[in-house]
Amino acid sequence: MTATQYQPQITLVSRLVNGILGIKPVFDLARYQARTMMINRAEKMGVAWRENVKKLKKHDWATELKAVENADLTYPDYYVCSFHAYEKGNLDWDAALEVESAAYAVHSTIWPGAGTDGDPRLRRNYHQVLTQELSISPRRILDLGCSVGMSTFALQDTYPSAAITGLDLSPYYLAVANYNSRQQNRRVDWVHSLAESTGLETGSFDLVSSFLMFHELPQSASVEILEEARRLLGPGGYFTMMDMNPRSQIYQKMPPYILTLLKSTEPYLDQYFTLDMERVLIEAGFQAPKIIPISPRHRAIIAQVQ
Repeated sequence: MTATQYQPQITLVSRLVNGILGIKPVFDLARYQARTMMINRAEKMGVAWRENVKKLKKHDWATELKAVENADLTYPDYYVCSFHAYEKGNLDWDAALEVESAAYAVHSTIWPGAGTDGDPRLRRNYHQVLTQELSISPRRILDLGCSVGMSTFALQDTYPSAAITGLDLSPYYLAVANYNSRQQNRRVDWVHSLAESTGLETGSFDLVSSFLMFHELPQSASVEILEEARRLLGPGGYFTMMDMNPRSQIYQKMPPYILTLLKSTEPYLDQYFTLDMERVLIEAGFQAPKIIPISPRHRAIIAQVQ
C-alpha cells in the first residue's frame, strides 16, 4: 500500500476520548485504572509484579544511575510528561523497575490464551522477519529506545556475533538495563542520549532497530529520529522497527472505555497513528519500506538505505 493510498485519520471516537481526557480528574482516574488493570492482569497469570519490584528496590540504584547517566543531557519537552500511568513518565524508578512485568501483562492478550508467552512470541515474530528480510547479517547493531534491555538482548540472541549498542533517553531504564546485562553476563554498550541526536559516528551501524518506541513520539521527533537513523547507517544498512499497527481493526474498533484507558497512558498515540511512516522513511533517504503485520495489532517495518 502506497503513501497516497493510505491516509490515516483520527476517528470520531478518538476525538471524543481526547475531550474526556482533557478533564484532569477523569484523566487521573483513567490513568489509575489502566495501571491497576495491568498489575492485576500480570499477577493473575503468575507474574509477581509487586514482589519483583519490592526485591529490586533493595538494590543500590543510585550507583547504577551514575554509571550510565549523561548529566549534561537536556530532555526535550515532549519527553517530560506522563507516560504509562507514571506522573514523571520514563524519568521514574517505578517505571523502570516495572516495565518488564508490564510488557508481559500488555502482550498477554495479543493472541487468545497467550499469557506470559505473548511478549516473547511478539519478539520472536519480529526477529524472524528480520532474519528473513535483511539481505545482510549485521555486525554492528543499534537498539533505539532500548528501555531496560529486553529488546537489546533479543537482538543479541538473534545476531550473537554482532556488536550491540543500546540507546535510551531514560537513565533510569539504562541503569536497569546495565544491571540486567551484568546479571546475564552480556556485553552491551549503553548510551544515554537523544534518539534524534545520538552523537554517534556517521555510518557506524549496519542495523538500527526500534522496538515499541515510535508510538511514544510526536511526529516532529519521529521525523528527526528517522533522519538520524539514516545518518548512522552505512551502505546497504537497514532501519527496522516494530510497533502498533494503525491499520489493525483492533484499534479501529476498540471500545471507548478501553481506548480511554489506552490513551491516558500514551499521550502521542494520535500522532503516531496518523503519521505516514512510508512517506517519512522515503523522505529520510530510505527505499520504499516493507510493512509486515506480525500480530493482530502490531507491524514490522523494514527499510534499506537508498
